[in-house]
Amino acid sequence: MDEKNNQKLEWLEAQKIEISVDLFAAAKQQLQFLAAVDRNRYLYDGPALERAIYRYKACWLPLLAKYTEPSSICEGPLVPPLDCEWVWHCHRLNPVRYKTDCEELYGRVLDNSNVSSSVNGTSKSQTETLWRRLYPTEPYDLDLINKTTSETERKHTTTTYDLVSAVKRQSPFYYQVSRPHVDNDVFLREAVARYKAFLYLIKRNRERSVKLFCVPTYDIDLIWHTHQLHALSYCKDMTKMIGKVLEHDDTDSDRSKGKKLDTGFSGTTAMWEETFGARYWKAGAMNRGNTPKAVTTSPYGFLGKKLITAEEDVIVIQSPEVDVIEVVLEIVGVKNLPDAYKGKVFVVFSKTQPDSLFNAERRLSVLSESCGEKQVAMFKCEPRGELRFQLMSCNSKALGFVCLSLSEFLFPVSTLSVEKWLELTTPAKRGKDPISLRVAVSFTPPTPSPTVLHMVQTRPSLKDSCFFPLVGKARLAKVFTRVVDETETEVMSLQMRNSNGDTRQVIGEKDSGESLVMAEYDGSCWSLLDCKWSLKKIRSGERDGPLFEIMGERMVRVYSGRKLEYEPKHCAKLRSEQDFFMTAVEFSKIHPYGKAIGLLDLKTGSIEANERWFVLLGIVSAFILSDLLKKEGSLDKVKANVIKVETGVLTDQVKLEEETMMNVDVATPVLEAAEKVNGGAKCYSKELNASGGCGVGCGVKSGNITEEEGGHCGGCGGSGCSGGGGRCGGMTKISGCGGGSCGGGSCGNCSGGCGNMIKSNANEDVRVAAPEALNDAVTV
Repeated sequence: MDEKNNQKLEWLEAQKIEISVDLFAAAKQQLQFLAAVDRNRYLYDGPALERAIYRYKACWLPLLAKYTEPSSICEGPLVPPLDCEWVWHCHRLNPVRYKTDCEELYGRVLDNSNVSSSVNGTSKSQTETLWRRLYPTEPYDLDLINKTTSETERKHTTTTYDLVSAVKRQSPFYYQVSRPHVDNDVFLREAVARYKAFLYLIKRNRERSVKLFCVPTYDIDLIWHTHQLHALSYCKDMTKMIGKVLEHDDTDSDRSKGKKLDTGFSGTTAMWEETFGARYWKAGAMNRGNTPKAVTTSPYGFLGKKLITAEEDVIVIQSPEVDVIEVVLEIVGVKNLPDAYKGKVFVVFSKTQPDSLFNAERRLSVLSESCGEKQVAMFKCEPRGELRFQLMSCNSKALGFVCLSLSEFLFPVSTLSVEKWLELTTPAKRGKDPISLRVAVSFTPPTPSPTVLHMVQTRPSLKDSCFFPLVGKARLAKVFTRVVDETETEVMSLQMRNSNGDTRQVIGEKDSGESLVMAEYDGSCWSLLDCKWSLKKIRSGERDGPLFEIMGERMVRVYSGRKLEYEPKHCAKLRSEQDFFMTAVEFSKIHPYGKAIGLLDLKTGSIEANERWFVLLGIVSAFILSDLLKKEGSLDKVKANVIKVETGVLTDQVKLEEETMMNVDVATPVLEAAEKVNGGAKCYSKELNASGGCGVGCGVKSGNITEEEGGHCGGCGGSGCSGGGGRCGGMTKISGCGGGSCGGGSCGNCSGGCGNMIKSNANEDVRVAAPEALNDAVTV
């Protein structure tokens, strides 16, 4: 009990650390800014970046220095051009170098106290006037066509810091923090508290002369970045706390076994949990894997007029709206356990109300009873019902059970991390002290889950055929394709009807029996949903270009394979399954480089829609596309590939990929919720010998990890490092963290592949790397 009280006191002391910035509000602003930069990805590389760096060094920094001097007269905040602000952002994320550069060039640290972000909507007219006065030949906004600059400006003295490399290291960071839950108020406030605890560990280590690379998870790293962006406050706060400016050097990428990046996260995890008595791994704060490959390098313009509302879809088709949370679960300890069972127990967990995302029982070890081997379960589920924990002996005897309500914490969202003792209900009375489990669980705020629908025929089909209706003489006139949801409830039926000549129609039938014309083909183009949309085949000339275009209130293009967020990572089998899928990608002002809004699985006939407005449109489009592919013979090729993969008859190329990937180590696995596969029950296990990571250093040691099918295994990212990571037949990301480094620590890009995978039974252990098997670090 004294230990627990001391741990609580340590946490309270950590929260007393003084930060002279409103990190909560500033983090929200940083997320908006990173999103704006991501919509202008030409700033990530190439001539535009080179030009932006020149403008930053020759124009913005001198202007900032001149008009933030005490003697200068400048009403209102300065507003940097977006390109200059982006380079400035990356420069400040090396706080020691930025401080040195500013003092050498301008005699003081250039701060943002009288600067407003370009995305804040603040009037920039005053700054434009000052800019034109100083640089009459250089436009305020980035101009990649007219690049003339004066000779005086070209000779301007400036930093020699490699800003190109700094920008490239920071470019992937937004992908790691761009999920909806990150901007949630509760999530961000908890991130601020965890950041203070992170700093407290560093302070405590310095006082005790302990050398440790302290590695941040991504929620902590986001707040750390936010603090650094306020350069003067960061310098003062860090100097007051530890006597110097805390480094965030992101240039070290050495992930060799035993190096700083390899051992950092494990040490941070162990020290955090020993100091504060709370779990370090956190749902929604871990690495997502590598940034997906873009479907285009050139942004598309937005041609739409208005947005479609969900209500327009519901008039014709009603599908259940389901929320989802990501969960990270660990069984920390057990007390009052009879001596005969010590070291011989495990926990089986499930949900009292199985849902469409999680409907299985899973097995998990108890940390205190497993010789210190850390096991963590990661999964997605609906935010309702209870988690049920049943304590089992090794001879499968049930010793008791207990439940934890999810709604207690999520409606409304009050806390996203819970660690407590739960008293078990036992089959028989076992003395005056009941057996109790210490359960640690964290979850993300509820977010809308993708709508998943399936197409099934109304009559038996050939064994090797796809779900979609067969077109030909054998087809009956009234054969419909049923569209069902995850509960197998029919939401509508579809039929392809041939008319005179080239005219064709897609007929939809509702539960009431009413028939509607969902689409018509006039010989050249498909008109969908009462002429609101058109579908046509396109020939882009690009190797991986779009195959079809859906135009209407929005612009959607359909690509072969799994793209963007659906992109498979390292596993050869999943790469070989690219022919089974088609990805619908929306282009808009908000997503000029494309956002994946739907996935069509030709193998199973399932359709996943990430946006409510795309549900009906996606169903009708998928129905038509499957018919088109059938007529062209493409679907026969898909089915042939399915048979080859399922029977083990693979091409030489696929076999080579399989053999190659089976001998690749996994880099820095980091925690993230497992994706749904058969209710989250199917697992794989593999031995990890992983190294990698980044941040204030990062890394992974070897450990056992069992990961769910459809998840990822990969490296950590931090300070903009991209985690390695791949979809490994069924691996839940157990990778790392955010990153940067301190006191000579560093952050490097991480990458990883798949090791040997052994399929296990649904109820086998969820083995997740020992505490030392994660990443990102800081040495002080």
